[in-house]
Amino acid sequence: MKYKSIFISDVHLGTIDSKSKECIEFLKENSCDNLFLLGDIIDGWRLKKGSEWKKKDTKFFRFLLKLILKKTKIIYIRGNHDDFLDKIIPFVFHENFSVRQEYIYKSNDKLYYLCHGDAFDGVTSKMLWMSKLGDIGYNLLLKFNRWYNKRRIEKGLEYRSISQEIKSKVKLAVEFLLDFEQKCVDYTKHKKCDGVICGHVHIPSIKEINGVIYMNSGDWVETMSAIVENYDGTFEIVYYKPK
Repeated sequence: MKYKSIFISDVHLGTIDSKSKECIEFLKENSCDNLFLLGDIIDGWRLKKGSEWKKKDTKFFRFLLKLILKKTKIIYIRGNHDDFLDKIIPFVFHENFSVRQEYIYKSNDKLYYLCHGDAFDGVTSKMLWMSKLGDIGYNLLLKFNRWYNKRRIEKGLEYRSISQEIKSKVKLAVEFLLDFEQKCVDYTKHKKCDGVICGHVHIPSIKEINGVIYMNSGDWVETMSAIVENYDGTFEIVYYKPK
């Protein structure tokens, strides 16, 4: 498919659970004029703790370079896991590649506020130590997921995400998500934009909240999802299923 824009986030390069290889395959099969990387593309937190940078992670950036040379415009917005970029942003590497804190994208007479979303997460923005503690817990959950799904595959069953189920059913997690979405929407109104497109919470979504379009691109750790914009200005969630 050929799209006007593709929005992806939370690839978490440098971690064992990153689906960077699958993300490259998705971008090879689905080209675009604009590629927006909505944060946590590189997981600086895990790399600082000794996580290994692999060849597949380097291949991801080599592929991005090929897209730039083919005239694809790429805007990389920093997330909380790649907050080391704060030292250089705003940064322009090429006429088709820049690194930003946030970005306002105009399309079909509508304005969309693009960000990672960590600024609207009270834990991340106000209590960094607790956020990093939560990150440790999430990675332990992913380890359990790997073991659990290995057994399921051996039995011929489909992948089942325990972490996604917890987020959708546990009351505290649901309340956090609703608060996050509302804060995104409130700030988007303050910026006088029609919609917001972000990542951070790893839950893909497109919905209208109080007259504002809220869109979340999901992640490339578990869901392998993206937001795509068609040339008529409509948006949709797409999921990649490896062949």
